[in-house]
Amino acid sequence: MNRSLRRSSFALLAGAALLLTGCAGVAGSAPSASPSETAPESSLSGEVIVYAAASLSGAFDAIAEEFSAENPDVTVSPVYDGSSTLVTQILAGAPAGVFASADEANMDKAEGAAVDPALFASNTLVIAVPAGNPGEVETLADLASVTTVLCAPEVPCGAASAKLLEAADVTVEAASLEQNVTAVLTKVAASEADAGLVYATDAVGRDDIEVIVPEGAGDVVNHYPIAALADASNPDAADAFVAFVLSDAGQRILADFGFGKP
Repeated sequence: MNRSLRRSSFALLAGAALLLTGCAGVAGSAPSASPSETAPESSLSGEVIVYAAASLSGAFDAIAEEFSAENPDVTVSPVYDGSSTLVTQILAGAPAGVFASADEANMDKAEGAAVDPALFASNTLVIAVPAGNPGEVETLADLASVTTVLCAPEVPCGAASAKLLEAADVTVEAASLEQNVTAVLTKVAASEADAGLVYATDAVGRDDIEVIVPEGAGDVVNHYPIAALADASNPDAADAFVAFVLSDAGQRILADFGFGKP
């Protein structure tokens, strides 16, 4: 059975269940049950492997925990890395069930594998410096004269960094080009660099770095898409995880971690 037909079947079954519940209420032959007693048990089980951009690690760990609480027989196995690395692995046959990218460009590369991608969050860049700001960085222009680490250009945070620096007419010779934003943040926090460009969400709750919001940051916005994958080994669980990320509960968690609306 294809996935659209399967979803339709679920909808018909859900509707039938609601009708039966309504009939029972009219008959009045049994006392009203508590909400927890009437909530349908999840029929999902097995594992869903979620390939997600490194910048999503904190939020998606929290989302996976809440999703698993609602679906106790489903194991969520997240894999975090740069979006360009993840899509390359997916196209090479990696056993992913869901792909969440930090930009639309890398999701576009997965066009044949991704099913109906939907935007679910947004993010902007900030300058991260070690606690105490030893390099005395204040603006994007200062990045040209201190030890700066950036994401590689093929990574979403790298593409956004290049766009932000170009708009500011600043040229930076990076000390290193990292394959994901977590690596940039790690080097800055360890004082291996005076500064780096990372996502605003990466700085939430950190006391080992300081953040400077550069001029023009609001004009360079990364929009995050998510999709279940056509070859997912557990398509029902993959669809359900995507739906949870897009739900009010998922959006609340993302907002708590500093992500903007799609």
